[in-house]
Amino acid sequence: MTRTLSIALDRYDRHVPFFLGQVAAPAGYELKPLEVGMDPPRRDGINRHHRMLVKREFDIAEVSLASYIIGVSRGAAFTAVPAFPRRLFSQNHIFVRRDAGIRSPSDLAGKRVGLWAFQVTMSVLARGDLKADYGVPWEDIVWHTEYDEELSASYPGVKIERMPSGTTAAQWLLEGKLDAYINPHPGFEVTDSPLVKRLFDNPQTECERYLSRHGHYPIMHLLAIRKELADTDPALPAAVLGMYQDAVHQMEHYHVDPGYSTMPFNRFEAERLRAAGRFGAQLWTSGLAANRANLERFIGFMVDQRLLERPIPVDALFHSSVLGT
Repeated sequence: MTRTLSIALDRYDRHVPFFLGQVAAPAGYELKPLEVGMDPPRRDGINRHHRMLVKREFDIAEVSLASYIIGVSRGAAFTAVPAFPRRLFSQNHIFVRRDAGIRSPSDLAGKRVGLWAFQVTMSVLARGDLKADYGVPWEDIVWHTEYDEELSASYPGVKIERMPSGTTAAQWLLEGKLDAYINPHPGFEVTDSPLVKRLFDNPQTECERYLSRHGHYPIMHLLAIRKELADTDPALPAAVLGMYQDAVHQMEHYHVDPGYSTMPFNRFEAERLRAAGRFGAQLWTSGLAANRANLERFIGFMVDQRLLERPIPVDALFHSSVLGT
């Protein structure tokens, strides 16, 4: 008997093969791809992380790395495969008011900085990068959060102030109630505003410096699987990993066509990155060996920021069948 396997993903180019039905389901399964966003909503709704990690609504889902790690540390019944649907650098997601006197990362000390939430993966990464790479302790910054945490948590001694319901950090930044703003989904009202600029004058150069220094493109999301499914069918996680790698391979072939994207220089940029060899053979490398240092650095940030009481082994995040990848 064929079993339906739901998989909730956001609308990225590497997920187009799923939505077009071009990815073969594992033997014995029928794949049901769902387009579920975080901000803004997608065809099948919003709040993907909460719907998976709290409501357990999907069989497989793209979820926040930070929230997943917290969930596993608390015994949540999930496992995962080392496929990472979303990656971002923090350096181009930090915005500051032009009149706030912030000309370098060190000027953020003592400032009011808005976040989606303290637990959001980009928030964790940016705080960690500021402290580790730029010598700016996150403890010296006053954090203002826009939403409740995905998984309930308290952070004693941390300077966090919850913004009133109905207000946004972007709005407060533009009104001058915040000095800076960190967000994985910055709206055009922020990026186009003459009142605001990115912290780094040349963020792409800064991101490339980060890549040269650390050798990885920071992970934002991974693919989580309900643990009982993997316990019932131990071959499923490896099949899911293979399925995702197939989708990424198909996506790379889409970009062979210089007219695939509406961005006119998309193909030139793809050629430049491949020639530089900065991202390895693939732009979105799966597997545990290639991503272990990336994950270990992030877990260290979570411990330092009191999101975890102690480090969790990287292997504990993934199903045993994919630890050798």
